[in-house]
Amino acid sequence: MQKKSTKRLSTFSLTVTLCCLYMSGSAYGNSPASPTYAPAFVAEAAVQANVTVTGRVTDNTGIGLPGVTVVLKGTTTGTSTNANGEYSLSVPESGGILSFSFIGYTTQEIAIGNRTSVNVTLATDTKALQEVVIVGYGTQRKSDVTGSVTSVSSEDFVKGQNTTPEQLIQGKVAGVQITSNGGDPGSGSRIRIRGGASLNASNDPLIVIDGVPIENSAVAGAGNPLNFINPNDIESFNVLKDASATAIYGSRASNGVIIITTKKGRVGDKLNVNFSTQHSVAKVTDKVDVLSASEFRQLVTEQGTATQAALLGSADTNWQNEIFQTALTADNNLSFSGAIKFVPFRISVGHLSQEGILKTSKFERSSGSISLSPSFLNDHLKINLNLKGALTDSRFADKGAVGAAVAFDPTQPVYANNKFGGYFQWTDAAGAFNTLATRNPLSLLEQRNDIGDVKRSIGNIQFDYKFHFLPELRANLNLGYDYTKSEGSVRFPATFAPNFVEGGRVTQFAQEKKNTLTDFYLNYVKELGFMQSRIDATAGYGYQEFGTENPQFPIFNARGEQLFVANRPSDIPYNLMSFFGRINYSMMDRYLFTATIRRDGSSRWAEENRWGTFPAAAFAWRISEENFLNSSSVVSDLKLRLGYGLTGQQDILDDVFPYLARYTLGDNTAQYQLGFDAQGNPLFYTTFRPEGYDAGIKWEETKTYNAGLDFGFFNGKLNGTLDYYFKETEDLLAEVVFPAGTNLTNQLVTNVGTMETNGFEAALNYTAISTDKINWSVGVNGTYTKRRITKLSKIEDENFIGYPNGGISGGTGNNIQIRTVGYAPDAFYVYKQVYDENNKPIEGLYADLNGDGFISEADKYRYKNAEPRVYLGFNSDFTYGNFNFNFVMRGNIGNYMYNNVYSNNGAYQAFGFANYLTNVSPNVLDTNFRNYQLFSDYYMENASFLRMENINVSYAFGSMAEDKVRIRLNAGIQNAFVITKYNGLDPEIAGGIDNNFYPRPRIYTFGLNIEL
Repeated sequence: MQKKSTKRLSTFSLTVTLCCLYMSGSAYGNSPASPTYAPAFVAEAAVQANVTVTGRVTDNTGIGLPGVTVVLKGTTTGTSTNANGEYSLSVPESGGILSFSFIGYTTQEIAIGNRTSVNVTLATDTKALQEVVIVGYGTQRKSDVTGSVTSVSSEDFVKGQNTTPEQLIQGKVAGVQITSNGGDPGSGSRIRIRGGASLNASNDPLIVIDGVPIENSAVAGAGNPLNFINPNDIESFNVLKDASATAIYGSRASNGVIIITTKKGRVGDKLNVNFSTQHSVAKVTDKVDVLSASEFRQLVTEQGTATQAALLGSADTNWQNEIFQTALTADNNLSFSGAIKFVPFRISVGHLSQEGILKTSKFERSSGSISLSPSFLNDHLKINLNLKGALTDSRFADKGAVGAAVAFDPTQPVYANNKFGGYFQWTDAAGAFNTLATRNPLSLLEQRNDIGDVKRSIGNIQFDYKFHFLPELRANLNLGYDYTKSEGSVRFPATFAPNFVEGGRVTQFAQEKKNTLTDFYLNYVKELGFMQSRIDATAGYGYQEFGTENPQFPIFNARGEQLFVANRPSDIPYNLMSFFGRINYSMMDRYLFTATIRRDGSSRWAEENRWGTFPAAAFAWRISEENFLNSSSVVSDLKLRLGYGLTGQQDILDDVFPYLARYTLGDNTAQYQLGFDAQGNPLFYTTFRPEGYDAGIKWEETKTYNAGLDFGFFNGKLNGTLDYYFKETEDLLAEVVFPAGTNLTNQLVTNVGTMETNGFEAALNYTAISTDKINWSVGVNGTYTKRRITKLSKIEDENFIGYPNGGISGGTGNNIQIRTVGYAPDAFYVYKQVYDENNKPIEGLYADLNGDGFISEADKYRYKNAEPRVYLGFNSDFTYGNFNFNFVMRGNIGNYMYNNVYSNNGAYQAFGFANYLTNVSPNVLDTNFRNYQLFSDYYMENASFLRMENINVSYAFGSMAEDKVRIRLNAGIQNAFVITKYNGLDPEIAGGIDNNFYPRPRIYTFGLNIEL
């Protein structure tokens, strides 16, 4: 606000001076004896000589800063420094004020006086550095951004035990929904930016790590493709949400882009050593409500048969207590950063050991990273080298043990003297394992050894050269790779009941994934000599190649005898070639224009459909810089953004070449007899089967419109953003039914249909207190989104109900969701339950919605869906002296859950048959259902919630040992509480079906950070 006030005063002074000169000239002119001073003044000004001012601009280490903008204040006269930080500018002999500005440094204004040489040292502006956002193939000042981009730096990350990168921004960014896949150690999260844009193709955003776009596909032997990145190494996230921001990534950007930048050393920094250690204890917060042993005995006696009652045991077993444990986590990290002469560096190592609350589950990660950022040729050539590597060891628990613990008879003991490893199992009359009965939950964990070992390295080297003869022009070459090698096995002993007959089972797997990248682009930035204009133009080429090899192994039993031969190994390569360009134009720092285009070619498609063009355009108006607002003491920032863009989609999950006719080897169990051998024994052969394909399949394309408003009041004390977006996906990649006989399949993925998404998002941040001792800031963000399928077939058919989806437990092949035109994707498809006068559901009685007099599939209706209409984030950060207290809360409104735990165990039919028993849900006491009512909307529940995601308290001891040591202690609670009406275990389950969910634990964390 100080700068704006000065500008206003200067304008006012100039106006007064001109008026006085005019009035003086007029007065003297009224007297014949008086000289005409005004014309003489004008003539003198017209011939006033200019002088040349030279100088050098350096940083606080004395190194010249190239590209610094030097402007004679109040005029359009300006220039920029060369590679050595030198400048030369012609100014009036009367002098003036020079303004020196550069991204990441504090702007300085210096009066020239009668000097011809002005040297300047610019100080680093930490706040300004935070205002620089990465937009893909370059950076921009936040004030110049025309698209919807959110930046989150390490200072604002979610605190606590964060073992995977996405947890750092959970609840922090409007329009970004991050739902963890459960409490499994090392498991990932489902990330959705503005709801996603696809059905059967991937809805995951593109993730770029230090300039290397990574593939989102699963990694064998790992629970999460992101858990190889140590969160302690991350400096910032930049989230690109609308197409005007993401179109520079073209065919991979329909679901948004997340750019992750890791920490680096800086020139001038002394050696910094940082050690952090965190130790956590995780506990189960809640368990599924089940009948106790005594309650179950009573219910079987009253409602079951005499045969079933005779199967009751004498034990009192809480099966959920048997499978869960208190889990410990240790996370240690050590880093060295600084600069050796002209080579900034950062080196880090880390080790994470995380147990799961479900017994036998564990995740370990050893990680390391190296970053070097030297400059050569007087800062004309800058090199960034980033290398990251990780070794992960996982042991995966069978999540089916959760459902088994809910369903297993509580009157039976855990252990028994038998041939099944000493674990009680249900058997038939002959003593063989009963394959229809529920497995012993603890045996599913302790008799299964499912391990995966993964080695992964991601790295790149980036050369950025500023031409000596034209310093406004830069050439950037980025060479990167992402390499993964994994192996593992799943072993069951010979005593494991389900595999007892074959003598146990041993299966092995291995995988090798290669991703190489070549990007080259030219960037030209120039301050133009009119209307305070600036142009920033980028044009480039990119090539990325992916390859995945999956060797196959025979299946053996525990004695080493081969059970099945190996299938044919797979080798899946594909590549992307791209040409891209972007122009940013700024006029008077008020009117901002961006145009982007990318042309992508993908080997996934046939030659005639291989190339796609993805353009985008955006405009922004910095209203706060207009004359009527730039001196306002209330409005400190106001920017209107409008954008349009087209992006693509080519990630069709596991199907790499869907346009090719191909044959695959059938399963070992699908063999045909062809002839006999010499002894007269029949010969069986595994045959090849034809796969369905669509020769004309092509890009899925998404049009996005965005209107946004960025605002700030009271010198930024209150700031935020508002955005409205509309997305339309055409040529939707969806799995549809084809006529029988077509390509020998009746269902395959092709381009069909359209889908619309629209919504609002808002973010508001307020600095309530800011003093030398007390600082308190609060933030809130919210997103409303609505998705609707508008077309889903090549031929219109009003009677077509849609495509079933969402498999559930209870019977075979049952689905509870459907994809239908006019509705949200995966709406629940259920019967409308009829209730009696006491509001109790009447078994088997549903509303006759079509009025035909009887109940059939035609009476099902589409009821709600799993995705929330509104999701929210709240955060607060309070500092008093050396104490800091912060928290993050998240909430969903309007998400519904199908309680499959109730529906699958909520009937007396669940007791089982004559030779085994199954526990039932206490919910059966409310319904008295004799038989399953799987498709009743009775089991649909509103799962809206408010979750206290994280509470963290820390104390900084300040500088110690003669200002050489800084120590910070912290303690925190994650998943502190959840407020919800949902009756199940957790109201937040991606997909909306509650069954066999690995519970999220409550985590207590204690940490220590030492900085030297």
